[in-house]
Amino acid sequence: MTPYELAVVLAAFACVAALYSSVGHAGASGYLAMMALLGVAPATMRPTALALNLVVATLATYRFWRAGWIRWKVLASFAVTSVPFAYLGGRIQLPVPGYRALVGVVLLGAAAVLWWRARGGELALAERDNTVPLPVALGSGAAIGLLSGLTGTGGGIFLSPLLLLAGWAGPRGTAGLSAPFIWLNSLAGLVGVHWATGSLHPHLPWFVAAVLLGGWLGTMLGLTRLPRSTLLRAMSVVLVIAGGKLILAS
Repeated sequence: MTPYELAVVLAAFACVAALYSSVGHAGASGYLAMMALLGVAPATMRPTALALNLVVATLATYRFWRAGWIRWKVLASFAVTSVPFAYLGGRIQLPVPGYRALVGVVLLGAAAVLWWRARGGELALAERDNTVPLPVALGSGAAIGLLSGLTGTGGGIFLSPLLLLAGWAGPRGTAGLSAPFIWLNSLAGLVGVHWATGSLHPHLPWFVAAVLLGGWLGTMLGLTRLPRSTLLRAMSVVLVIAGGKLILAS
């Protein structure tokens, strides 16, 4: 990777971290998309995305904890099954074609969620504090955790639409639950990946610096001064391109 290419990637990672952290996410699907476009090996994509997730999710969790938006009992009901399954998913080594296809589908799903957010879909949903049925939380937590570990994401891109569309939380409540949920799954998945052999990207320290900057800006400013809908649409297009590339290459 040339210095120019590295600079472009770092800028992209910082933008992804800023955008995602403003809604309580950590950006794994965005990092995976960038690495897919660069042709990074799957064995490196997964642990690298999880490591960057941990960095940004820490900042996002702190922000929403200070604002009082984390419902700890609801978080626990999802995390009690998602964490062990994220670890299990991290230990599973899919064949390269299968991994590419799975991540490609996940990126396309993430693109749809971001496009929905850009159109203001979540703004029509009021803040709420509804009870989440425990069996549903346990079952969906396990499924999300396994998929998170397999793909190298934190699960927020799956949890958020579930909470919003089921009426269990509003936009800010969803962000408050997603951030620590992502942190827990990312840690469990990263431990599992390294147990099963995975290699971090050689430029990881630079990537960490970039997402720290982006995450700090996103969590502190919330992107209130930026045309967030335009950025979300642009990110959706990137995810579609990267997802399509992975599916075609599988």
